[in-house]
Amino acid sequence: MTITCTAYLGMSLDGFIAGPDNDLAWLDVLPPPVDNDMGFGALMESIDALVMGRGTFDVVTGFDIPWPYTKPVIVMSKSMTEAPADIGDVEVTALDPVSLVEELEQRGMSKLYIDGGAVVTSFLRAGLLDELITTVIPVALGGGTKLFGELTAPQWFRHVSSEAFDNGMVQTTYRRADA
Repeated sequence: MTITCTAYLGMSLDGFIAGPDNDLAWLDVLPPPVDNDMGFGALMESIDALVMGRGTFDVVTGFDIPWPYTKPVIVMSKSMTEAPADIGDVEVTALDPVSLVEELEQRGMSKLYIDGGAVVTSFLRAGLLDELITTVIPVALGGGTKLFGELTAPQWFRHVSSEAFDNGMVQTTYRRADA
């Protein structure tokens, strides 16, 4: 068995996933597409677990909503040692992406949703990102957190599909070229 790792990210026209000072308000400016969750529900149904970084975890727990995930969440962090007990099935790990994927595969998992810029970049660097789903929001931010950090080598993907939505967003799915 081999684990498949998928990233599903929103980004600006100029390639940022967060604005200056980690601002995310721009993600909620446009209304969602009419009667369409843009594949997010199907993705969540298909995964065994969600892997995110400490920064993304802090953002999600800072929202004024109940914990949104029903699947297990693994937080990759070197500074956090345990998750709050009151938010659901969350575990914390200091493992690198390769070791984490090996451990999760031994647990019988086959599909992971990878979230957060630093974690997505670390999986990409390790050659573990199999699928990338980007949704471009039609705004140029001019600064903030880039979609990817620096890579040690080019990572090639092939285009699978693109879809334009009635709210102006465009979603594109890519798969690793060698997969």
